[in-house]
Amino acid sequence: MSTGIYGLGLTGLAAAQAGLTVTGHNITNASTPGYHRQAIQQSALPPLATGAGFFGQGVQIDTVVRSYSQYLESQLAQSQAQASYYTTYNAQMKQIDNVVADTNAGLSPALQAFFSSAHTVATNPSDVAARQSMVSAGATLTARFNALAARFDQLQSSVNSQISSTVTSINSLAQQVGALNGRILAVQQTPTQPPNDLLDARDALVAQLNQLAGTTAIAQSDGTINVVIGNGQNLVVGANVMTLAAAQSRDDPQRTEVGYNIGGNTILLGPTTFQGGSLGALLTFRATDLDAAQNALGQVAAGLTQTFNDQHQLGRDLNGAAGGNFFTLLSPLVLGRATNAGTAVITAAITSVSALTTSDYRLTKTVAGYDVTRLSDNTTSSYATLPQTIDGVTMTLASGAASTGDTFLIEPTRTAARSMAMNLTDPAAIAAAAPIRTIVAGVNTGNGTISAGTVNTPPPPNTNLLQPVTITFTAAGTFDVAGAGTGNPSGVAYTAGGNITYNGWSVQISGAPAAGDVFTITPNNGGVADGRNALLLTALQTQNKLAGGTATYQGAYSQMVSQVGSKTQQTDVMAQTQSTLVQQSTLAQQGLSGVNLDEEAANLLRYQQAYQAAGKMIQIAQTLFQTVLELR
Repeated sequence: MSTGIYGLGLTGLAAAQAGLTVTGHNITNASTPGYHRQAIQQSALPPLATGAGFFGQGVQIDTVVRSYSQYLESQLAQSQAQASYYTTYNAQMKQIDNVVADTNAGLSPALQAFFSSAHTVATNPSDVAARQSMVSAGATLTARFNALAARFDQLQSSVNSQISSTVTSINSLAQQVGALNGRILAVQQTPTQPPNDLLDARDALVAQLNQLAGTTAIAQSDGTINVVIGNGQNLVVGANVMTLAAAQSRDDPQRTEVGYNIGGNTILLGPTTFQGGSLGALLTFRATDLDAAQNALGQVAAGLTQTFNDQHQLGRDLNGAAGGNFFTLLSPLVLGRATNAGTAVITAAITSVSALTTSDYRLTKTVAGYDVTRLSDNTTSSYATLPQTIDGVTMTLASGAASTGDTFLIEPTRTAARSMAMNLTDPAAIAAAAPIRTIVAGVNTGNGTISAGTVNTPPPPNTNLLQPVTITFTAAGTFDVAGAGTGNPSGVAYTAGGNITYNGWSVQISGAPAAGDVFTITPNNGGVADGRNALLLTALQTQNKLAGGTATYQGAYSQMVSQVGSKTQQTDVMAQTQSTLVQQSTLAQQGLSGVNLDEEAANLLRYQQAYQAAGKMIQIAQTLFQTVLELR
């Protein structure tokens, strides 16, 4: 009987020692990221059948398990992926918001200062100091456009760098997961003997992957897992690892995209492939917000440049010369895909700033002609030939010939703010004066009056603009026109206040002219004190010249600022919400899997007492055995 007691004691010692070992392991790994609390599972050994009944033979250790819930782990992984997504997204949005909404570094102060200086010239057209101030304000405005564009370019470069580094991290983590899959497969002999620490290490790596790219882990019957990324692309299958690549965009060589390596080839994945994690946030931010903000700024730059130049060309400077371009900017950017087989050179020009949108376009050569896709809403229009005008942008085949499938990316406003510059540097060249003036003959007997006259758009005006023209009333209701370029019509019906338009100008005569009354339109020679065209330049500030005639320059910029601010606030709220969900999910997961040091301390005492009790049992068995030996 003493042998049985010895055996019982020994199994008890082994069980208590195993409990102490696992408890100590838990305590030492209480702060280890991804660690799951472990516990021993034990059961009674099969009993020994005797004539007196079944006698127990002690205890055995079945396995060591970790406290793990697939549901809680999945919930935590999902919340972490979304939290990483919105935290990254919000951090990027704040960078745009800090730039465009800054009351000092934003565009609004520079716009206001420029048009204020134009108003000063309108009221003091002969003041050289006022003219110099307008030139300086124009240079400040272009510099502000350039600075904002440079900041956006820096953000584009930063996103490229972050995409590349994220892809590198994803590949490194995937390699480690694959290696652990191989080790787990090698050491896991049966499903009831899991290598818990290896499983924890693998789960921790998958959690990091999930925060980077929103992955899905699929458990396999052999103990390994398959990791799926994006829209279903395999990243890890057992011990085999596929890789991603940070690759140059086919359409824009300055843009880094994410590719999937298959058989030595890299297949580029679209920006909507990744919907979670920091990588998904970077791709979505760039495609949805950064590009839009950059194009919106360019729309304001292009619109201001074109409309201001158009009006400036209708005036006369201090030397009596026609106004030239006040600002300059480059033509829209057209990028041919590197794989194009044809020799076509496609150019683009902005022909209507009112119709101009903030979208980019993709032009593709088809068998029947050309397809043009507006990338903001993926609307495609088909044309047989070029040139064609879409949304105020005229696309032209400048030279060569396109092959079927050739593709061109057209960015009408992307580089506008970056390339905007001053064309005018001489204050005397500001065309503040109108090119014509009107005269009422002193001998007129009627009470008719004539307006100062305006020059018609678009420029350049009629070549006969500066030819003198006389309007002579032959009766109270009719007049004759005489002057080069007018056609010298006679008997023209008179409508009080109606437009009279010839040679690229318009005037209005009001009141009741009498027969023989004469009104003259002549060149405005020496009109140094004339600020009529400068007034028209100033008035551009409050006119709806952009977005289909619905927005001013400031209005279009403010709309962009509002959209950026709204999106920043939205992502900030979502980031905070997801952070709260992560905290709640972590608490739930740790409630099951985390190490409670108080509980582990109690387990130490429990297993210590069990060990001591088992030792006492062995001591008693030894005493009994010694008693038997001492019998004589």
